[in-house]
Amino acid sequence: MNITQEKISKIRQELKKDLFIVGHHYQNDEVIRHVDLRGDSLELARKVSDNNAKYIVFCGVYFMAESAALLAEKEQKVFLPDKTANCVMSQMAPAQLLDTVISKLKAKGRKIIPLAYVNTSVAVKAVCGKHGGAVCTSANAKTMLKWALKQGDGVLFLPDKNLARNTAKDLQLPELEQRIIDIRNNGNNLEISELNKFNLLIWPGCCAIHARFNTEQIEKIRKNNINAKIIVHPECSPELVNLADASGSTSFLIKYVAELPKGSEVFIGTEWNLVKRLAEQYKGIIQVKPLIQSSCSHMNKINEEKLLAVLERLQKATPDELEKMAIQVPELLREDAKNSLLRMLEACSENA
Repeated sequence: MNITQEKISKIRQELKKDLFIVGHHYQNDEVIRHVDLRGDSLELARKVSDNNAKYIVFCGVYFMAESAALLAEKEQKVFLPDKTANCVMSQMAPAQLLDTVISKLKAKGRKIIPLAYVNTSVAVKAVCGKHGGAVCTSANAKTMLKWALKQGDGVLFLPDKNLARNTAKDLQLPELEQRIIDIRNNGNNLEISELNKFNLLIWPGCCAIHARFNTEQIEKIRKNNINAKIIVHPECSPELVNLADASGSTSFLIKYVAELPKGSEVFIGTEWNLVKRLAEQYKGIIQVKPLIQSSCSHMNKINEEKLLAVLERLQKATPDELEKMAIQVPELLREDAKNSLLRMLEACSENA
């Protein structure tokens, strides 16, 4: 155990139940070793309010910490070890532009329901809530798209075009009913009369990590590893998903590997930190390999040194300083953003 690890352990012992550290699956092992709980973004955010800790340290990226702060109790404060740790896909859907686009799409009286992937800012979640929409995860996207299609005349799925198209295929929604929209020029490129013909309108965003995987990688594996399984995240392109043996959320991928027979070989198309961890976990039992090593630079901004720094600061900070350090959710956004999450929870509980 190095000095940084010793200091983190000491602070955890001193703060005891006042501190709760959570980490996303895509965090590196030097961070994961310190967390009380690891999981996907919404799973971790929902666990925050179930915990009595005063200080929640979220090891992930900004939108995840925002979601945790949104669901936290008033007396709880959420901290992110590096506030510059963001999500490229999340940034592809600015809240003001989304509001403008939805207003233009609804201008002729059409009822468009926005469905936002959880990988979005609180401000975007609030816009969706204001317009009667909801959020979804990669695990419940099928349930939520089915729900959204019943709520109005059409759905705007954002920001991930790949998750949208893969989910639409799962629902057997014809490609002729789908259209990726042109959001350039502040939405002025939208051809509203043309878009009125489509039930599913798709924001043109994507995940930079999963965009690095391609069909040639799968074809090469099929030639050289005949018996290997290939599984990918649905943020990958539909063409890639079609060639894989299975696709699903991070939790699905973890479960799939756990249920493989001993001696299996599996290639995974998702963030490298998770694949590396699974490879180590099943070493000598299952061969776990990446399609290619694709890492998220923003996830990797969080490290032991930054985790220690935020723990030392919150331990010594005054109430005012703690307020400035914590992730803030503007009160003007809170109700609408929370409504978008609550609609998802309600819809999914009805379909459980």
